[in-house]
Amino acid sequence: MRIALKLAYIGTKYNGYQIQPEVPTIEKELFRVLTELDIIQDPKSARYIGSGRTDTGVHALGQVVAFDTDNIKMAEPRVINSELPPSIWVWSASEVSDDFDPRRDAISREYRYFICGECFNIPLMRSASRLLKGTHDFSNFAEIRNDKSTFRTIERIDVRLAGRFITLDIKANSFLWHMVRKIVTALRMIGDGRRDVEWLKRMLHPKEFEEGLEPAPGYGLVLKNIEYDIDIPWEDDEYSKRVSGDKLFQQFMWHGVMAEVFSELKENMQPAEAIE
Repeated sequence: MRIALKLAYIGTKYNGYQIQPEVPTIEKELFRVLTELDIIQDPKSARYIGSGRTDTGVHALGQVVAFDTDNIKMAEPRVINSELPPSIWVWSASEVSDDFDPRRDAISREYRYFICGECFNIPLMRSASRLLKGTHDFSNFAEIRNDKSTFRTIERIDVRLAGRFITLDIKANSFLWHMVRKIVTALRMIGDGRRDVEWLKRMLHPKEFEEGLEPAPGYGLVLKNIEYDIDIPWEDDEYSKRVSGDKLFQQFMWHGVMAEVFSELKENMQPAEAIE
């Protein structure tokens, strides 16, 4: 039987999603648990496939994986979570067809990026972001690894101010490596006045104009959701969601307090002339 899982993770302590030798990754932890619980013998024989990769420090809410197993009773989110570190958890599962491929069958992916700062021109960033919608050559917004097409179609992109943070929501048929994070960099540069909208227009024509961009830090990026053109009967594990939610709330409280502590310390470290 082929099983699909939805998993979430906090990527801070991991060198990305894909398994790598000698370094901690999300996939390495998942493989360890699936084999220890005798859910699969090894990824290859189980025809394991993940929906995609996330980079070092990037987080996820809706990563999808699929594999073959004869041990259905153990392939439940709460059982798998009992052996995973608290920074990784499975929260939904479904029986899928034998040919389901979570990467190739995906029709869209959605990310959210959190930008900290109050000194940006939000209306200008929002206006500039609209230029990115539709199908474009995003060579200037990616690290090119192979000869595959660099054309992608952005279906939706929203820039909003929420308290001290700007959130960028972006949905596309697929993304190039570092594409979201470089788009964030570009919009930040427009929002703080380093670049203008005409520059962004030129960036969308890489055959005529090229400029390298540094990707925004990975810690602000979350893979939110992956959509498929087939109906997958997901069954959420409410117990796993509740337990994970409780753990996340405790972390939220701790980090919220620490953010204020850092702010207090930072303010008291400002030079006297800056305070005046």
